[in-house]
Amino acid sequence: VNQVANLTLVSSACDMVSTAYASTKESHPYIRSVCDAAEKGVKSVTEATASCVQPVLTTLEPHVAAASEYASKGLDKLGEKLPLLQKPVDQIISDTKELVSSRVADAKDAVSS
Repeated sequence: VNQVANLTLVSSACDMVSTAYASTKESHPYIRSVCDAAEKGVKSVTEATASCVQPVLTTLEPHVAAASEYASKGLDKLGEKLPLLQKPVDQIISDTKELVSSRVADAKDAVSS
């Protein structure tokens, strides 16, 4: 999970969502009260679940470690094959806009000639 969260694409997307969420809460008092209630509910459920799940996690720890190592190797290979994962969302959007603009310009030139 940490490795996925540290991917530039994922972390920048999370930052964007977090900023939008905070901005929305600040701008709209009714939404803020709903979000605050939802956050408290999630926190309570998380705390209750954590105490119940901990004994199971302790038992499964060797299996979780093996799965984590396997997933880590898979993510490393994925990162090599998809360099897009190492770019922030803003750059991907910008690159996509440039590519589309270039293709549209090429199409206009082709139609003109």
